Amino acid sequence: MTIHKQTSKTFLGKNLETVLGLDLRSLAAFRIGISLIILTDLCTRFGDLTAHYSDLGVLPRSILAEIAKSGYWSLHTISGEPIFQILLFAIAAFFAILMLVGYRTRVATIASWVLLISLHNRNPALIFAADDVLRALMFWAMFLPWGACYSLDSAFNTSHRQLPERVFSGATLALMCQQCFIYIFSAAFKTKSPVWIDGSAVYYALSFDQYVTPFGHFLLNFQPILKVFTQITLVLEWIGPLVIFIPFRNDLLRMCAIITFIGLHAGFALTLNIGIFPFLSIFSWLAFLPSSFWNVLEKRIQNPARQGLTIYFDADCGFCKKVVHILRTLLILPGTPLLMAQEYPDICADMQTHNSWVIEDYQGNRYFKFKGIIYVVSLSPIFRFLVPFLSWKPVMAGGTKFYEAIATNRKFAGNFTKPLKFRPLEVRKSRFLNILAVVLLIYTLIWNFSSYSPDSFKRKIWEQTAFIGRVTRLDQSWSIFAPSPPRDDGWHIIPGRLEDGSEVDIFRNGNPVNWDKPSLGVRSAIYHNMQWRTYFINLNRAIGKKLYPFYGEYLCRHWNTQHTGNQHLKNLDIYFMDERTVPPGEQQTVEKKQTWQQSCS
Repeated sequence: MTIHKQTSKTFLGKNLETVLGLDLRSLAAFRIGISLIILTDLCTRFGDLTAHYSDLGVLPRSILAEIAKSGYWSLHTISGEPIFQILLFAIAAFFAILMLVGYRTRVATIASWVLLISLHNRNPALIFAADDVLRALMFWAMFLPWGACYSLDSAFNTSHRQLPERVFSGATLALMCQQCFIYIFSAAFKTKSPVWIDGSAVYYALSFDQYVTPFGHFLLNFQPILKVFTQITLVLEWIGPLVIFIPFRNDLLRMCAIITFIGLHAGFALTLNIGIFPFLSIFSWLAFLPSSFWNVLEKRIQNPARQGLTIYFDADCGFCKKVVHILRTLLILPGTPLLMAQEYPDICADMQTHNSWVIEDYQGNRYFKFKGIIYVVSLSPIFRFLVPFLSWKPVMAGGTKFYEAIATNRKFAGNFTKPLKFRPLEVRKSRFLNILAVVLLIYTLIWNFSSYSPDSFKRKIWEQTAFIGRVTRLDQSWSIFAPSPPRDDGWHIIPGRLEDGSEVDIFRNGNPVNWDKPSLGVRSAIYHNMQWRTYFINLNRAIGKKLYPFYGEYLCRHWNTQHTGNQHLKNLDIYFMDERTVPPGEQQTVEKKQTWQQSCS
């Protein structure tokens, strides 16, 4: 009887770990993807740093308090000077790079999360669904050991204890549930609108010129297919994420769900200009790749050349030791022996003769200097595409000279790797963190219900805890294209009068004013990234009344700093050509609305 109970507990534990656990390699792929997204997002936002995040832009700090919700905080509000914002962007990029390579990963993740919230809170008028998703994923990532694999932390690991293949914790459960919240609550919001029930929602989404791509616009010619896409999207959002919790044949079903949702978001990327959202969503699904996927992949890429690779380094060179550990990890060559050349007389002789590390292949051939780097890269399952470039004579000659310069000045080069320390890396289960993650998960679930049905949660107890959601930015509402896609389509025209009496279109770099509907290509150039698209959409919302005065001042200031004399801007008008989307087959009309007047004197 006792044996039977123990066996049942063991089976239950293994089954829970299989269903609710996540592979360390999957978490590493998730980390790398999210890091790339953050860096890409920072680069995009950096181009509009002054316009969006300084007091010289569209939202000076003086107005931020009027539109920001209670509890929102931002380090970016310490100063309104562009140089201060540049500093914070640089710090955010630094921590994102640390997260990408996986060095001091938890510290880098926490710092990235703090700076991400700070950036988003600095200008709420720019926030789109992708920003909400990114914040939510980054929050749970702080609890996860996503730096335990494919990272510098693992490269410099001195622990002899083998890391587990999978981890099961409150954080893994929270991440899985968070993925479900994003889709299921989005589907719940959508069912409030008849356009998702009657199958016309995708038509309205692709009719919104602010977002649609040329391919998406082309699909408007196939109305029956769009109805099918609407129904498929709604069904997938309702039940698709739950597949990852099915206890039987979990690996197969997970792979089906992952491939399906990657395809769904690839479709979004092809048809809609919605910034980082499709790519972020695709990367988020990498966290749930089953262990069997990685095991099969590792077997397939294994060959005698990779198995027979051996790298010898100078034991007296701390810089050399760190570099070979980094290369082995970043080139995805786990298990490659890293040996001290001094322990092998013939290898040591070659090292001294060539003043180089020694790379030995599975046939006993040896490579030195930059040729050794090329050979090692050729065995990498990811970076071997670089070999033709590295083998190009000018690159090889430059690489060899650079290698020789480093080899001759190893002690000096060691200054650059001094901050990198060897230390033990262990994946430990923390009861406190598990409990905390589960409590915050329940809090997040309640918040999602409250956003869906706010009237049901107007109690003092809940209202008193709302500050937790706002401070941590777990205040979620997944109304993505819900309850229905926007229909207030159109375009902006901003005629400005110069001191010399001439009229120009401020919105189109001073060209003559043209009231005609711009093509999709021209529109993409005008609303050139997701932040500007979101901002101009918000100008048409209730918040626009507070935004327009400062946007008008920004336009005057921006134009006049780039022009002199009688080319200065005297005043301007902002018009919105309202082209409200109508049902299929009906004639669209355009209404000219003057939304703001601004004097630049």
